[in-house]
Amino acid sequence: MNAEFDTLDGKIDQFLQLCQRLKNENKELRLRLVSAQNDVKSLEDKVGSAKTRLEALLRQIPE
Repeated sequence: MNAEFDTLDGKIDQFLQLCQRLKNENKELRLRLVSAQNDVKSLEDKVGSAKTRLEALLRQIPE
């Protein structure tokens, strides 16, 4: 009977370690997602700015 409890105890420990590892990984992925979203926003702003400048330059070219 003790062996069964020891086995169960080991499996519970493994499960708890897995849960902690997944929790940490999830936290890291959430941070990376926020960073990637910020990068996308920054790039969108740069593209918008470049588009505006290019349109202004194109308007200056005589037809």
